[in-house]
Amino acid sequence: MPDGCGDIDRGKSDSALATSWLDLRILATSDLHMQVLPYDYYADKPGGQPGMARISSLIDIRRKEARNCLLFDNGDIFQGTPMGDFLARSPAGTSHPAIEAMNILGYDAAALGNHDFNYGLRYLRALSSKARFPFLAANLHVRNGPGFKPYTILRRNLIDRSGIEHQLSIGVIGLLPPQTAAWDTQLAGQVECLDILETAHRILPRIKAEGADIIIALAHSGIGSITSGPGSENAAAALAAVPQIDVVIAGHAHQVFPGPDIAARLGIDPVLGALSGKPAVMPGVGGSHLGRIDLRLCRKEGQGWQVSGFLTRAEAVPQDMPVDRRIMAAASAAHHATRRRLGGRVGHSSSAIFSHGALLGADPGLRLINMAQMWYVRQRLSRGRNRDIPVLSAAAPYRAGGRGGPNFYTDIPAGPLRLRNLSDLYCFPNRICALKITGAQLADWLERTASLFRRVNPGQKDVPLVDPDFPAYNFDLISGISWQVDLSRPARFHADGRLADPAAFRVTGLRHRGRAVDPDEAFILATNSFRLSACGLFEDITRQCELLYEGQAHTTDILRNYVRQRRHVAMQDRGNWQFVRMPGTTALFRTGPGVLKHLHALIRHHGRAIEALGRAEDGFLRLRLHL
Repeated sequence: MPDGCGDIDRGKSDSALATSWLDLRILATSDLHMQVLPYDYYADKPGGQPGMARISSLIDIRRKEARNCLLFDNGDIFQGTPMGDFLARSPAGTSHPAIEAMNILGYDAAALGNHDFNYGLRYLRALSSKARFPFLAANLHVRNGPGFKPYTILRRNLIDRSGIEHQLSIGVIGLLPPQTAAWDTQLAGQVECLDILETAHRILPRIKAEGADIIIALAHSGIGSITSGPGSENAAAALAAVPQIDVVIAGHAHQVFPGPDIAARLGIDPVLGALSGKPAVMPGVGGSHLGRIDLRLCRKEGQGWQVSGFLTRAEAVPQDMPVDRRIMAAASAAHHATRRRLGGRVGHSSSAIFSHGALLGADPGLRLINMAQMWYVRQRLSRGRNRDIPVLSAAAPYRAGGRGGPNFYTDIPAGPLRLRNLSDLYCFPNRICALKITGAQLADWLERTASLFRRVNPGQKDVPLVDPDFPAYNFDLISGISWQVDLSRPARFHADGRLADPAAFRVTGLRHRGRAVDPDEAFILATNSFRLSACGLFEDITRQCELLYEGQAHTTDILRNYVRQRRHVAMQDRGNWQFVRMPGTTALFRTGPGVLKHLHALIRHHGRAIEALGRAEDGFLRLRLHL
C-alpha cells in the first residue's frame, strides 16, 4: 500500500490485532459516452477524448502493479458519439464495439447511466445480454419484461500480504439519477426510477445479510451535498454516509474527483478523495481519467474484513498513451461504417457555422436547427385548428465549452454540409415536439434561460458573465421573436428551476414581428422531447402548456431533411436578442480560442466592443465585453 493512505476510524479495535492484511485495487471508468476510439467524428480526424482504446492500456499497467484488482464502469456508455447513433439504427445482432471492448478488458460489473436508455429499453436489454458481466440498476424498476440486477456479490479469491489466498465477497450496487425516466419521455409507463438514498437503505442490509465483506456503490450521480434530500440527482456524498457502504464510484457530472473540480466542504475532501471519510472517485468523461482506489483491508480475530486505509487517485490518461489493438480491431467495422455514413453530403452553407458565441446569442447553427424545427412543425399542424397561430422555435447549444473543454465547440467552415456537420450541430437523439404557449409563458421561458448570466451592476468592470453551474443545454435561443436582457437585475430562477427572486424580471422589450407581445397572445413553440421531462428548468411551464404534437422523428433526421430540401443555406447574422446597454460596464466571457477567426462576426452581433485578453491556464480564451 502506497504511503499517504487515508485512515478510516470505524471505532474498531487496534489494527495491530489484525490476523491478515490484504491489498485490493479498484479501477473505475465512467461516462465513456461511446468514445471507444480516440477519434473526432465531427472533424473526421483523430482526436477527442482518449476513449476506451487508450484507457485500456493504462488499465493494463495499473492491473499489473496490483496483486488483487477489480474493474468497474459507472454508466453512460452507449450514447455520445455518432458511432453510438449509427449502431442504434443498425440491424439487430450487429456487434457492438463498446460491449466487445468491455468484455476484452474483463470488467467485473457496470452500473447503468441515464443516457444508456436513450435508444430505448429493448435495445439496452439486447446490448446488456452480450456482456460477460452484470449491468446494475438498483433504483430502476422495469414494469414489464426483464429488468436489470440491483446488485451483485463477487466471490473472488484474493491473496494477502503473506501469500495466503482468501475468498472475499464483494457487494456491488448500481444506482442512477431518479430523474432518468422523466428525462426520456419514451420510457413513460415502462420504468419507474426511485430515490437513490431510499433504495440504498432498503437494499444494503440485504447485501450484508448475503455475506458481503465490503460494499462498493457504483453511483451514476454527481457529488452533491452530504445533506442531499429525497429525489436528489447528485447524491454521491450523501450516499457515502450510509453505514454499510465502504467505497463510492461517482459519475454523471463529468467532473474529476479527487481534484480541483470539487470544492472542499462538509463531508467532502477533494485532496484525500473521500466522502464522509470513505474512499471515492469520479473519473471525468470519455476516458479522460482512470479512477483508482487502493484499499488496505484487515481481518481481526472474530471479525470480518474491514477497510483500514486507502489511497485515491483520478489519473489523467496521457494523450500519447498507446492504443489497445484489440479494441481497435473490435471497433474497426463500426468505425469505418460510421465515417462512410457521416461523409454523405446533404447541402451547402454560404457562411461558417460556429458555436463559440452561442451563450451570447450568436450561433448560426442554432438558427439552422430552429428553421428546420419550424418547417417541420408547420407541416404537421398546417391543417388543424391551430394552423394560423405563429410558430416559434427553441434550441439550445450542446457543444459550448464548459466541462467539455476549450475545444468543445462546433466550427464548420463555409462550403459543403455533410452528415457529420449536422451530427455536430445536434448530438442527442431527441424528438421534435410542439407546445401551445402564451406570451406570458414565453416571457417566463426566456427568464429561465436568462438566469444563465450573473448580475452586473452599472459601472462594474470585468465581472464574470456566466454562472458555471448553469448548463448550456438549458440556454434556449428562440427564433421568431426579439428581446433584451437587463443584467443589472437579479436572476429570476436558479439553474434547477426553483424561483430565486419573484420580483426579478430581466427580459424586456419582448416583440413578435416588431409588435409588443401580449401576455395572452398564443404561439406554437417547436422544441424537443427533453423539454417535456417532468423535472428540470422548464417543468413548471411545459406541464401548463397544451401539447400539440409529439412525434417519433429525431431532430437530427428532420434537420437533415430540411437541409437536403433547401440544398443551400445562408445563415445571415440575425441576432434576435441583446443585452440592455450599460455604458462604462464590462464583463468577462470565456470561450474557445477558435473564436478568434469569428471575432468580427461576434462583434457585429454584440453591437459593442469586444477585446481578446488571451488564454487562461485551462486553455479557454477570455473576452472582455463592453456592455
